[in-house]
Amino acid sequence: MTPSLKGILCMCMGVLCLAIGDAIAKWLGEVHSPLQIIFFRTLVSLPLIAVLAHFGGGLTKLRTQRPGVHLVRGLIYTGTMFFFVLGLTLLPLAEATAIAFVAPLFVTLLSVPLLGEKIDPPVLAASLLGFVGVLVVVRPGGDAFHPGALALLAAAVFYALMMITARRYGAREHLWAMVFYMTLVPLLLTAVALPWVWQTPHPWHWLGFLGAGIIGVGATAFITLAFRFAPAAIAAPFDYTAMLWAVILGWWFWGEMPDVWVFVGSTLIIGSGLAIAYHDRRTTLKRRPTA
Repeated sequence: MTPSLKGILCMCMGVLCLAIGDAIAKWLGEVHSPLQIIFFRTLVSLPLIAVLAHFGGGLTKLRTQRPGVHLVRGLIYTGTMFFFVLGLTLLPLAEATAIAFVAPLFVTLLSVPLLGEKIDPPVLAASLLGFVGVLVVVRPGGDAFHPGALALLAAAVFYALMMITARRYGAREHLWAMVFYMTLVPLLLTAVALPWVWQTPHPWHWLGFLGAGIIGVGATAFITLAFRFAPAAIAAPFDYTAMLWAVILGWWFWGEMPDVWVFVGSTLIIGSGLAIAYHDRRTTLKRRPTA
């Protein structure tokens, strides 16, 4: 098996884990507050991250000289998870997934004022096409519009800020330190809020909380391996297989079937993302010095 094929398979497995985790969060959200879901997810994930860090170079990798940066990233991650889980509970799974696909477009646009990067005209045009796709899915002002879409757009903005801070500080901090403290902050914040939102879980819900935490770490591990085996330009587009899993899981568990406009908008969003990835790959190849 070639490294690229290994990367593609790992990416697909990671995305499947994310889709299953989203479905579990949607199911739990029918009873429990997003804060309680985040608490248990991070409570399960944090020890697993520490174990992975131990075998990935030792717990000394968790040392940091930038606690303030990790605090800010943890607050951003808390906002990302809160608004995403809230949106999942309010919208069909496939529609929520389609709107969440806009996050990389926010990364592209926000990298200009926050990182000082420049956007080439083709990338700007593709980003605008992606936002047209979001409008098709959300349909603001129409009968199909739901406030849950605003929660998911907020989650996408927070996610973009999380990725931008990772790009800015990732080279100065170890990967496991970035992941560990990003998980620790929402665990502490939701622990403080837990007494006000607590709902005693049903026995099956305990399995859901446990499974969501384990699957979340599994998704991170698979996606990390994907980018180790294969170039980003090859592995990243398979992130969009999440739409397939969202449609299947939404139909299977909740009888949800997206209307044609969700598919049209998703096609525009995915197309814009693939166009940006293709442009970045060509630009990188042009700038690479020849032997």
